[in-house]
Amino acid sequence: MKAYLSVFRMRWKMELQYRGAVVGGVICQMFFGLILIALYRALYAGKPQAMPLSSVTTYVWLQQAFFRMLLASDSDLLDKIRTGNIAYDLCRPLQLYGYYYSRIMAQKLLGSLLRAAPMLVFAALLPEGWGVCLPASLPAFCAAVVGLFLGLLCMCALENVTMGFTMRTLDSRGMQAMLNLLMMILSGNILPLTLFPDSWQRVITALPYAQLLDAPIRLYTGERALSAAPAALLLQAAWTITIVCLGLLLWRSNQKKMILQGG
Repeated sequence: MKAYLSVFRMRWKMELQYRGAVVGGVICQMFFGLILIALYRALYAGKPQAMPLSSVTTYVWLQQAFFRMLLASDSDLLDKIRTGNIAYDLCRPLQLYGYYYSRIMAQKLLGSLLRAAPMLVFAALLPEGWGVCLPASLPAFCAAVVGLFLGLLCMCALENVTMGFTMRTLDSRGMQAMLNLLMMILSGNILPLTLFPDSWQRVITALPYAQLLDAPIRLYTGERALSAAPAALLLQAAWTITIVCLGLLLWRSNQKKMILQGG
């Protein structure tokens, strides 16, 4: 475990070097957040929905604040898979899946924290109907934080499954494009899942993508009652364990069949 923590710290320090990218990401996500809220305000002006507008704006800002958690991949690993330099990592006295799980977790966690803090401060200063609202209650906030951490673990597991398939195809573009599209839609980033028809929500909210950000945001806004929080957190944990096990099996299978060519 000490070795994986060291890997986590090294990746954490590496991410701190890209401050310009953080500033650019914050400005970009603020812009998209304002555009999305303007669209939802126009929608509500024409046809009010069951979900309060304040909850929708909060949902949008939380999605934008933690957008980095969704779309962040280990470009070093992609290059190593493509060039065959992953052979050097096979020589490390570490379990390869855990090594890259620690790296991607540091990347997603730090990237999210650096962008979320200024963005949520900005959103909190906006007038009513445009900004982020306070949590439904203190217990709801605590449950949302736990749910957000479980969502991070689930997201890292999904990323490693994607990388596992990349080892077989050698080209990540097709797999990542397909999975990113599913993730953006089914995690609620493009359209809050609470605005989908109820019959759709019964299916969508049970999928792993909804466990990334939709589940903790619903706890934060009070759309999901505190009495339902234990079941929601257990579902997140179950999906995380399932996807981690799937990733481990996939990576072990890849290592047994891996062929490296070149000098």
